[in-house]
Amino acid sequence: MQTPKSFPVGMTGQNTKPLTLGVIYGNRDFFPDQLVTEARADIANLFQQHGIRAIQLSEQDSKLGGVETHADARKCAELFRKHADEIDGVLVCLPNFGDEKGVADTLKLSKLKVPVLIQGYPDDLNQLSPARRRDAFCGKISVCNNLVQAGFKFTLTSKHVSHPTSESFVADLKNFARVCRVVNGLKGVRLGAVGARPGAFNTVRYSEKILERHGISVTTVDLSEIIGKANKLDANAAAVKAKLAEITGYAPAPGVPNDKLVQMAKMGVVLTEWMDANYLDATAIQCWTSVQQNFGCNVCTLMSMMSNKFMPSACEVDVTGVLTMYAMQLAGETPAALVDWNNNYANDDDKCVLFHCGNWAKSFLPDIKISNAPILGSTLGVENTYGALDGRTPAGPLTYGRITTADAEGRIRCYVGEGELTNDELKTFGNRAVARVPQLQKLMRHVCNNGFEHHVVMTQSHSAAVLEEAFGNYFGWEVYHHGRKD
Repeated sequence: MQTPKSFPVGMTGQNTKPLTLGVIYGNRDFFPDQLVTEARADIANLFQQHGIRAIQLSEQDSKLGGVETHADARKCAELFRKHADEIDGVLVCLPNFGDEKGVADTLKLSKLKVPVLIQGYPDDLNQLSPARRRDAFCGKISVCNNLVQAGFKFTLTSKHVSHPTSESFVADLKNFARVCRVVNGLKGVRLGAVGARPGAFNTVRYSEKILERHGISVTTVDLSEIIGKANKLDANAAAVKAKLAEITGYAPAPGVPNDKLVQMAKMGVVLTEWMDANYLDATAIQCWTSVQQNFGCNVCTLMSMMSNKFMPSACEVDVTGVLTMYAMQLAGETPAALVDWNNNYANDDDKCVLFHCGNWAKSFLPDIKISNAPILGSTLGVENTYGALDGRTPAGPLTYGRITTADAEGRIRCYVGEGELTNDELKTFGNRAVARVPQLQKLMRHVCNNGFEHHVVMTQSHSAAVLEEAFGNYFGWEVYHHGRKD
């Protein structure tokens, strides 16, 4: 199976590599120099605690390792260029007012295209004498002014000034790490589209050209090629046996005929080979009706297995759906699932049923089992739908979101928000959950009025603000953050 694209996690979650930040210490000559020395110690301790690697000037490279002059900016920029492939983001640290031109010049000369976090130290009311005065409250405004003039995007801390050891800044840094993951992870992401969208599903149409303009590529393959290659595989081939063992080890399959499990294994081998050959990060698959009619099983289990490995797979050739899954797993540090906004929940206006028949990652399904798909089976024959999953997602945090291409307008549009998954009673089949979303009716009006798909993506996290920052600020996409509290 293709190894997931390496992305930094930094402070929490699954580490594939440490978060690496370029650090700029802004300094101004007539402020006390020891403030820079103290800031370097604060940042060093913070980064050590949270497994973050720093790329920064040493105290021998410039006065105290700060950036104060244009010559300092050139040195820092040269260092950043040397480590450009390693740097995930930049932290601008202002122990005092700082030199706004030095910060802007460093970023311009470095040519880095990564997220930037601006931090300024707070002053102590008892230390406003020339020996300890900082004025970073004011200097941060000047730095941001220069960055706006130069056209740089940047991220602000939740408080205008905050000490690096404060709870608020640690939270800001965690969120910034997630923003870096989303922004860097979507650059050059490669998506696979397996088969044509179901004929009845105009809803998943999208513009491949708009995605390409944003550095997102789509590789296509006809489903008949995948089925044809799978049919030629011998059930006793080593690769098929290995995939079969992976499937049976992934989830129980009570009542599923062995020949259907073997079919799934053959399909899994071919999909893996195709993904590896094309260096793909995620897939969207024509999951009905051709695969049931011409191959005799569902691909849901295989899609679930990929999503659980952070190589998400979406139903019904929903390419922008799987793009959303890829982004949201980076933000939430947990697998993502493509779901339907499917049913109202009795008379509760803030609750609804999320459903698919189903291919959710097993991290959503503590009671997971491989079964069949009754809805598809009603027309295609239940015996041709083995491979669908059954399971209920329990109560927990919820982030939902959706990326779509607004083709007629030539742009990308998104919405994100948070809620909760509940344990409310739900008697049905497939992959299912009950969600509570404050002001759900308002959200549904937005979804309908703006032509979004009935598919939405969920993660078991609270990461909507991270997604809004990445999508809106760094990519320039139109974002509606439902229920946002400023």
